[in-house]
Amino acid sequence: MSDTRADTRTGAAAPAAGRAPGRAAALAALRVIPLSWLPPRGQFGGRGSRHLIERHARVYGHNWLILASGFLEPLFYLLSLGVGLGRLVGDLTGADGRPITYAAFVAPALLATSAMNGAIFDSTFNVFFRLKYDKFYDAALATPMRPGDIALGEISWALLRGALYGTAFMIVMLAMGLIHSPLAVFDVGVALLIGFAFAATGMAATTFMRSWQDFEYVTLATLPMFLFSSTFYPLSVYPRPIAIFVEITPLYQGIALLRGLTLGPAGPALLWNAAYLAVMGLAGLIISARRIGSLLLT
Repeated sequence: MSDTRADTRTGAAAPAAGRAPGRAAALAALRVIPLSWLPPRGQFGGRGSRHLIERHARVYGHNWLILASGFLEPLFYLLSLGVGLGRLVGDLTGADGRPITYAAFVAPALLATSAMNGAIFDSTFNVFFRLKYDKFYDAALATPMRPGDIALGEISWALLRGALYGTAFMIVMLAMGLIHSPLAVFDVGVALLIGFAFAATGMAATTFMRSWQDFEYVTLATLPMFLFSSTFYPLSVYPRPIAIFVEITPLYQGIALLRGLTLGPAGPALLWNAAYLAVMGLAGLIISARRIGSLLLT
């Protein structure tokens, strides 16, 4: 009987493989991935995540100054370093050989940094407080919400804040004449991608933290990236071994992507930067959902 079933399956699969060998090869490759690595069907995208976003919007509606403060930090950096220090530095040579101002060079990097900092703050400090002290997620899981809804809701809220910051900062860049390419219309979308990558990763890391002292590691990771990921000077100033290390950091991917779109030229290498951030975000989202479930449902 078992041999008959095996022959039947083999006979049915053979014509399909003949018609679509590429599809058969892809399915064979997927069999080596453990199913435990993949999210359960229907884990993400429920109504619960939308309710969580609505809850955060109502809370921040009474604390709008805190919400606005995330936009002021990169603006102050742009005015003090990009404009003030830029008068001492002078013009730089862009990737396409044209001269650009120092403020134009720094502005896309500050937009990427703003997206990173806003996402990290929301997905680490706020999530840790709700998880360990406020017990907000315990109450949420007493409703039909699932761990995946919580992870997606928190990350989506961080992205909405990033969209507000990115749009406001882009208006400032446009008013100051710091945009040199029509592809800059995609900058807000890229800022959302950066925020997604760091929000998901930050939330996943937060689920492993045990005390507030562990947040020193967050600063230890983000501050060097802010200072050395070609934010204030080109990558060419580094020796090649150090430059290679910088090129594999997450923030550098975002800065390179935004600079390519804002200043030009936009080459195919930008697709690698975008794919890096997308994979980073998806991995963080899956880990976050699984960790929240294991912490609160066991």
